Amino acid sequence: MARRKVGLGAGARLADYLSTGLLARAFPATIINEELDAHHCNSERVRTFPASAVVYYTMALSLYSEAAYEAVFAAVAHGLAWKDHTPVAPVTVVKSAISKARSRLTWQALKAIGQRCLRPLARPEHAHAFFAGYRLVAIDGSNFEVPDEAANVQAFGYPGSRTGQAGYPQAQCAILTECASHAILDAELGAYKQTEWEVAAPLVRRLTPDMLCMADRGFVGYAHWQAGLQTGAQLLWRMPKSLILPVDKRLDDGSYLSHLYPSERARRKRIDGIAIRVIEYVLPQVPNSEPMYRLVTTLLDDHGAPAQDLAQLYHERWEVKLVCDELKTHLGQRRRVLRSKTPELVRQEFYGWVMAHYAVRWLMYQGATQADIPDRTVSFTATVQ
Repeated sequence: MARRKVGLGAGARLADYLSTGLLARAFPATIINEELDAHHCNSERVRTFPASAVVYYTMALSLYSEAAYEAVFAAVAHGLAWKDHTPVAPVTVVKSAISKARSRLTWQALKAIGQRCLRPLARPEHAHAFFAGYRLVAIDGSNFEVPDEAANVQAFGYPGSRTGQAGYPQAQCAILTECASHAILDAELGAYKQTEWEVAAPLVRRLTPDMLCMADRGFVGYAHWQAGLQTGAQLLWRMPKSLILPVDKRLDDGSYLSHLYPSERARRKRIDGIAIRVIEYVLPQVPNSEPMYRLVTTLLDDHGAPAQDLAQLYHERWEVKLVCDELKTHLGQRRRVLRSKTPELVRQEFYGWVMAHYAVRWLMYQGATQADIPDRTVSFTATVQ
């Protein structure tokens, strides 16, 4: 079905100026130009629509998800001119010129810009953002629909079911998020048919020794755990009850020490095991809760990190689910699928989408900190609007 063009009202609005200025504060032009140069996609001559403006435009597509391409460009052009204190000249750019400008910009450049600018927002004085001195982060994945074009189908694939094929192809994403601020620190995009671990593995390598990372059962496995350990970060991951974890030593808080082995043979021979601590608990007062939950952690000291504290802490992982909802529901607004009709531009739009989310969260956290109010009392939806 064809998209109906929607305008942004007569003339440029103050909100349009501020939106572009916000993007430029969260993602400075100096960093953008450095990465565009490094990826050989910066403008070699002065254009009506330079490559740096295309980067901001790609982010703005998420802020104006129902507006026509030309209207979004006008908002970005006015905003950049206002930010730089330059005269705002009437600029007319047709949709085909915007498509060509986007095609010159590689998605790898946007990803690199994000990796330099997507930084944790919580400060040491924000106690709820840390546990035992470690910054709380979480990894999770989600799926979203992309336009039903042959190239997208080949790159991402359809989800299947017993009743047939879905209406749209779907891409799979994974995000690394700071739990307290909901700031996305990194993101990966893959095909629907890929496993969650295949898409998320690069995010694990982005962990740092000052982090405590939480993840769900999709990351089960010796190799996955080992990859997390190699970063120096602390881990608190949920494991399935079917996984055999021998009890090496019972601890005072009800948890126990064990080892994670690469294979059944290694477990029988007790070789190549990784020391872990297992926490098992139930939630009898919670309706529809599972019979038992099992967590595995690198925090082996039951006095410094009691089992009950870690069980309560793990539920902070659900904050990453809220981030996925913010991306898909509140930032996406009424949009069913992304706009881009090729895999290259889908990936480009995805990273612009992630960066726009970060800019909104950056604004919320800065405002809450300056006003000395809890950051979680600020509405994401109201800030977007």
